[in-house]
Amino acid sequence: MKVAIITGAGSGIGLATAKILHGEGFAIVGVGRSKEKLATLEAGIGNPDHVLAISADLTDPAAPGMIVAQTLERFGRIDALVNNAGVGSPKPLDETDDPTLDSFLDIMLVAPFRLCRDVIPHLTEGASVVNVTSTFAHIGGRRGGAYSAAKGGLKSLTEHMACEYGPRGIRSNCVAPGVTMTDMVAHRFDDEAFKRNNVETTPYPRLAQPEDVASVIAFLCLPGSEMINGQSIVVDGGWTATKYLSPRVTRTKWIEPDEA
Repeated sequence: MKVAIITGAGSGIGLATAKILHGEGFAIVGVGRSKEKLATLEAGIGNPDHVLAISADLTDPAAPGMIVAQTLERFGRIDALVNNAGVGSPKPLDETDDPTLDSFLDIMLVAPFRLCRDVIPHLTEGASVVNVTSTFAHIGGRRGGAYSAAKGGLKSLTEHMACEYGPRGIRSNCVAPGVTMTDMVAHRFDDEAFKRNNVETTPYPRLAQPEDVASVIAFLCLPGSEMINGQSIVVDGGWTATKYLSPRVTRTKWIEPDEA
């Protein structure tokens, strides 16, 4: 039985990934801050022998070593690592104070760096690391700030790992979701401008659900993706790759700013 460590496993993309990989025969080590959400993970897996829930603050420098030690003690091996934990609602560069900058970088760059560093020595040929980044690691986006910096850094780290550890048969890749209907994002659709900026510029009839992203992450942990290394797979319905505007937008009358 293979073993996957997944951060942010209590909800959204992480939870969906855990369920898919368990269905593919993996034992799941789910990491998160919320014990309540981790209880949801345990219930979703439905097999106590195949799941280990670890409540941890990933920004604690001691957390990676603890996670690796508990995983090896319980299951004796590590075959996949999915760095998925993250935070949202960033601000533009000039509105980002140092505590916010530190928080975003700690959670979405420093913590994955440390966990990769502690996991790598225990991976063998055929193992896979998947770092969840963002479309904002590929294009400039408004209000990106510290979020863009963290996700861009994680993409570069992944490419380094692909080069450094690929010769050992260890693959490293990114999955870059666009706007995905997770609990962290769904409330933002109360903002009509946010909703229009994403719905009207996506050339696909719906936005992503957690399972859409999770299925790509899971694929990258399976043998069928063996020759994929150092890549970023964007899951956004074409938002990043196109300059699409919906017919509703193109038929709308232009309004000058002073008329709005």
